[in-house]
Amino acid sequence: MKHYRQLEKELAAQEEKYLRLLAEKSELAYCLAAQREEAAYIRKQESDIRTLHQSMRRLKHDMKNHLMVLASYLNDEDYEAAKTYTSQILDKLNAMHSYIETGNTLLNHILNEKLELARSCGIAVRAEVETISFSGMRSIDFSALLTNLLDNAIEASKNEASGELLLRIFQERGYDAISVRNKITESVLAKNPELHSTKEDREQHGIGIAQIKEITAAYDGISDFYEKDGFFCSRVFIPQ
Repeated sequence: MKHYRQLEKELAAQEEKYLRLLAEKSELAYCLAAQREEAAYIRKQESDIRTLHQSMRRLKHDMKNHLMVLASYLNDEDYEAAKTYTSQILDKLNAMHSYIETGNTLLNHILNEKLELARSCGIAVRAEVETISFSGMRSIDFSALLTNLLDNAIEASKNEASGELLLRIFQERGYDAISVRNKITESVLAKNPELHSTKEDREQHGIGIAQIKEITAAYDGISDFYEKDGFFCSRVFIPQ
């Protein structure tokens, strides 16, 4: 009987050790996946920056020629041609957007990718981004949170005659905060007050709202969705 109890204790100890090792393995696997993902983000970031620098060098090289053409039009008093040519140059400049650098690799990747997508859809974008790490969040949760916020705004803006998206990332009263606003011509909440996700409501912010709320709640944060001054506004606050 005594020998049996001893075997039970040893078995329990081995099971405890096994579960501990299994948990450590799972944690290591998660860390490895996160590091691989971050390395991929860094490679993409470096590629984007190289492309931007190449575009800037080309523009600088061409600017002398552009000025010479403008001078020629002005000397000939062909002001309409000068205006048209100036407009074409400005269009090129507006198509070249600065790379956002926040000090947070994951944040850099998501912001630059999503804001470039918005611009490619003809959506006017304005971003105010403070240097915030969101270190209290797992990368996978932060990525899902910010991606859903931006995807909702971009998807809704595609259906507006003149899409406009305003992004702000800031700190306030012990919280890391994200605010995303997009222009609307009619009320979203009047048609879909609960912001339910259905195919018919894809343009009405049904996408990802539940996930945004779940992730925010998991970190004891606050999520808020409202309308003001012709904008649909989404805000989340994550405790620091």
